[in-house]
Amino acid sequence: MARTIGLEMGLARLSTFAPAGYALGLHIRFASAQIMVNTYDPRWVEIYTNRGYMLCDPLISWGFGTEGIARWSVLNHPDPHDVLGQAKAFGLTYGVAVAHGPTSSRTIGGFARSDREFTDAEIAEIVEMVRILHRETEPPEHLSAAQVEALRLIAKGYRYSQAAQQIGISESALKARLRSARERLLCRTTAEAVQRALEAKLL
Repeated sequence: MARTIGLEMGLARLSTFAPAGYALGLHIRFASAQIMVNTYDPRWVEIYTNRGYMLCDPLISWGFGTEGIARWSVLNHPDPHDVLGQAKAFGLTYGVAVAHGPTSSRTIGGFARSDREFTDAEIAEIVEMVRILHRETEPPEHLSAAQVEALRLIAKGYRYSQAAQQIGISESALKARLRSARERLLCRTTAEAVQRALEAKLL
């Protein structure tokens, strides 16, 4: 039987292995991750975002071209903007890159330490956790008709009371449908659920 673990627990587990932080994009489709988690130093995240480094990050380009694992120190991939070099100033000195899944829905992660290289045992644990989270966050192929109807009305700008009246159900029943849709799509908010459903072409 395949090992299972909840999303929050899995992400917390990854934090214990990457004391300098990690960035993990689960199920990247159409250049957007279904779930994106970044625990790197916020100062580096701001620089990385403002300078658009995602477009030239060697870890990301490697991850789309290769399924597997690699220590950053042996990653032989073009880095014209010295992204990895700049990251060292924020404690991202040693790291491992992991890419898993088909190119149409790939999960890519970078995990960092400031003190030493990752051991083989640590890398094995990280890889297993990434594979589990990839499997457990697989986007649904479809939503129920009731979930789609509720999300579509919210996407059109209807308030809960208006959407419920449009469908002919109580507001509490509408909220129950939206809650089930959020759970199905692994989203915290209805706005996120609408966005994710649109990206997955479920609406």
